[in-house]
Amino acid sequence: MKAVRFHGFGTPDVLRYEDVELPVPAAGQVRIRVAATSFNPVDGNIRAGLMQGPIPVALPHTPGIDVSGTVDLLGEGVDAVRTGDQVVGFLPMTETGAAAEYVLAPARLLTAAPASIALADASGLPLTGLTAWQALFDHAKLTAGQRVLINGAGGAVGGYAVQLAKHAGAHVIATAGPRSSERVAAAGADEVFGHGVPELSALVDVVLNLAPVEPIHLAALTSAVRDGGIVVNTTVWMPAPADEERDVRGVNLFVNSDAGQLARLVTLVDSGVLHVDIARRVPLAELPALHAQAAAGALSGKVIVLASAAPRS
Repeated sequence: MKAVRFHGFGTPDVLRYEDVELPVPAAGQVRIRVAATSFNPVDGNIRAGLMQGPIPVALPHTPGIDVSGTVDLLGEGVDAVRTGDQVVGFLPMTETGAAAEYVLAPARLLTAAPASIALADASGLPLTGLTAWQALFDHAKLTAGQRVLINGAGGAVGGYAVQLAKHAGAHVIATAGPRSSERVAAAGADEVFGHGVPELSALVDVVLNLAPVEPIHLAALTSAVRDGGIVVNTTVWMPAPADEERDVRGVNLFVNSDAGQLARLVTLVDSGVLHVDIARRVPLAELPALHAQAAAGALSGKVIVLASAAPRS
């Protein structure tokens, strides 16, 4: 089968589109015929060798944390899914990824793919959707009637966060750049500002930071939070800011794979509440070029990477 791998850490040119042996599932695993994976910024950081502490990977490594596809072969003891099922999942970050025609996945991390969108497009949901869900509901405990400021709402996580917060009944304030502000408003934000700490009519209960801002600018976000509120930060290389005098807590989020939560997101997609926004679809062989574009800051929106495997007879 074909896969994209890197045999050493470095710039995007370490990625190779090459032949790899077809994997065989162990107990508790399934093999998936990949429809698509997606590009996430963490993929570039792993490839560059910047995440060897929190996300150690063995070389050669195949990137691609998100997967959507069709179950092709079952490992021993798997009964939660069946051959032919269309599934979506968030793969273990330290294991072989889905930038390949076939990939192995723990069956416990998979859920049925949305029925209302193309199977390949479903690969744009897991990591980014779960990041938004866990930030808003697991950590911030967002409820109806609260005010939330989503800083850096123009990316894929921000798009889901705006939609989920609005669906939860919150008043959603977002910051975004000129290229994405219209899209953020269309996603449901009640107020949209440019980058930086906005001048608000009232303080917020929750700040969700998605932007790789300077530490001084990250710390300034606490000024927008009411006493007893919370700042949830997804840029984990910088500590989340807090204000102990006002009991403003800071929480760093490292997203976890959770099939139950992903199933809830799928339900929201199929009910029309949550929109999966795909900016571009590229073939697997172009993944190295995609990494190069991301490294140059030239990516906008969610990009998925299409596999091309034919069904096995």
